[in-house]
Amino acid sequence: MKNDIIKLDGIDKKILKMLIENSRRPILEIAKNIGISGAAIHQRLRKLEKNNLIIGSSIKVNTKILGYTTMAFVGIFLDRATNNKTVVNQLKEINEILECHYTTGDWSILAKLICKDNEDLMEILTKKIQTINGVARTETYISLEQQISRQITF
Repeated sequence: MKNDIIKLDGIDKKILKMLIENSRRPILEIAKNIGISGAAIHQRLRKLEKNNLIIGSSIKVNTKILGYTTMAFVGIFLDRATNNKTVVNQLKEINEILECHYTTGDWSILAKLICKDNEDLMEILTKKIQTINGVARTETYISLEQQISRQITF
């Protein structure tokens, strides 16, 4: 589904920049920083949400504190392209999969996984992903370090 493109003014961009830096920032703090009323900020935020520019807010969990130290990207080859939907529905059931993308190129699907360690990754690959009907094979890349993590800038 394609969203309509909306125009942002300078105030909208400042609001978004401040929320991207800290999504829990109080509306009154944003208002004071920008120099308009809290009600005006609230109204603009509702407009941005209504236009699907803001699609929620979230917190970032430090997964290493929970014991998840291995991040991997798995290219999934399907035996037939028509199996995409059924395979993705089964991938949704694997909690370690954080993202799943339908791609061009060699793979049909690229999945981002978080695992406790390499042994856990191997278990997920061999017992959960590669056993899905329609998956022909996988190709795995382990991330050594995430060097950039950001949202779009304004």
